[in-house]
Amino acid sequence: MRLAAKAIRRWRRAPRDLGMATLEYAVGLLAATAFAAVLLRLVTSDRVRGLLAGIVEQALRLGQ
Repeated sequence: MRLAAKAIRRWRRAPRDLGMATLEYAVGLLAATAFAAVLLRLVTSDRVRGLLAGIVEQALRLGQ
């Protein structure tokens, strides 16, 4: 019981996060979405698609 009382007192004294966590999650989600959009644009470009196709073809030739 003493351990539970200590934990409760420690929890009551802990500083409270007043809504900043929600803002941090929103900013993180926005950054992740922007990064995904840039990555999608890059991967679907003709130059990168050609490079990836070349890598796959070379790997298939090595496997024969």
